[in-house]
Amino acid sequence: MSKRVIRVTHSLAYLLHAVPWRETSLLIQVFSRDHGIVAMVAKGAKRPYSSLRSVLAGFQPLHLSWSGGGDVKTLTRADNAGLRPLSGRTLMSAWYMNELLLSLLPREDPHPALFEAYDAALIQLAAGSAAASALRRFEWILLHETGYGLEGAPPDFDDPASEPELRRSLRERIDSLLVGRPLRTRAVLMALQRL
Repeated sequence: MSKRVIRVTHSLAYLLHAVPWRETSLLIQVFSRDHGIVAMVAKGAKRPYSSLRSVLAGFQPLHLSWSGGGDVKTLTRADNAGLRPLSGRTLMSAWYMNELLLSLLPREDPHPALFEAYDAALIQLAAGSAAASALRRFEWILLHETGYGLEGAPPDFDDPASEPELRRSLRERIDSLLVGRPLRTRAVLMALQRL
């Protein structure tokens, strides 16, 4: 039985994770606005003069094109779609969001509202705004989009007085969904705080 080949062009996406694959390629996972998390091969992306090499950067909006019929697609084109300059602690927050997406979302399940929340959080982090409010808003929307949200209306994410209790409630719910799989970004951040 043959699988139907799908061709996607110019889809707004973010690179979540990349690992080397064979000598010159990368195996990547992206979060696409209209297609959810998609795994694909970026052939030749590790070559010094590859057009993909400079474009495939984490936390930057991309326009991606791909094709394929299996679980792993083939990236055919990548273009920059903007800039989100992150550094220092904001990078840890962005890695944390990526890890949540990869841990809690099934592949190829689109969540446009969650994509918009991710993009808004990166914009807020890049602007130097409070990371706590960006992360709590993202966590809240992630839980609601996946059907595990907390009861009640959305809180005031910018209220520093309610942030500790909101963080505790959201983390408890997230931890229950992770079923004992610890997040690496939390472990790294705690190790850095001990130094």
